Amino acid sequence: MAVLSDIERAGVSAQWQRENTITISITKVDLRAALNAIDQWVDDNAASFNSALPLPARTSLTAKQKAWLFFHVIRRRFEVT
Repeated sequence: MAVLSDIERAGVSAQWQRENTITISITKVDLRAALNAIDQWVDDNAASFNSALPLPARTSLTAKQKAWLFFHVIRRRFEVT
């Protein structure tokens, strides 16, 4: 799966700014740079993530199903709501 488009990244940044309730000390430009780096990291490490999954999950689950699992593990670990 390719990285997000510039418009998609802007949408994610805007959504985060609307939903974040904790004061931060970085600028919108810094936030966007962090978001861009995260998106690129996800793209760069997709194969490694897939390889870490045990069979048959690696070959049986769809990319969306794997992403769902990843999202929920991260959410639970950091208690993000």
